[in-house]
Amino acid sequence: CVTFPPHSVSQQSGLYEYKIFGGLADVPPKLCADVYMDLDFRKEWDQYVKELYEETYDGEKVIYWEVKYPFPLSNRDYVYIRECREMDVDGRRIWAVLAKSVAVPQCPEKPGIIRVKSYKQSLVIESDGKAGCKVYMYYFDNPGGMIPSWLVNWAAKSGVPAFLKDIQKACLNYSKST
Repeated sequence: CVTFPPHSVSQQSGLYEYKIFGGLADVPPKLCADVYMDLDFRKEWDQYVKELYEETYDGEKVIYWEVKYPFPLSNRDYVYIRECREMDVDGRRIWAVLAKSVAVPQCPEKPGIIRVKSYKQSLVIESDGKAGCKVYMYYFDNPGGMIPSWLVNWAAKSGVPAFLKDIQKACLNYSKST
């Protein structure tokens, strides 16, 4: 997994956007996309999920996700939309997933949980030409609260490679559980 040098999103917040490139040698790209999109399965393999579900509000599918944070920090929650498209680009099959936070009146903030209001992620998955896949990710969120920006940036930099390892393990177990 390679994390490219971050660049500042906001001089005011001191937070960074991340671009990541990783390879999952033994995971076909369609399997990786299926696992990434399967919210029910994610509850089984992602230790940080407290609550995760999809609802339809005014005809739009919206995801609610509460993430466990370590004590003494408050949990965070996200309300976002996402879309996955499978495309053929010059003979290459590519899966693209786009996600961004949205404000939905039907999902009000909960006491004791900090709402992440600024979140965006782009994920592209394609074959590595062998039995695995290449994963490209662009990621930003502002967790809010009183967390020092250096800690947020450290968590993002170390958390994304760990997430790729977790999703690889989940992919290898996916066919066994479905």
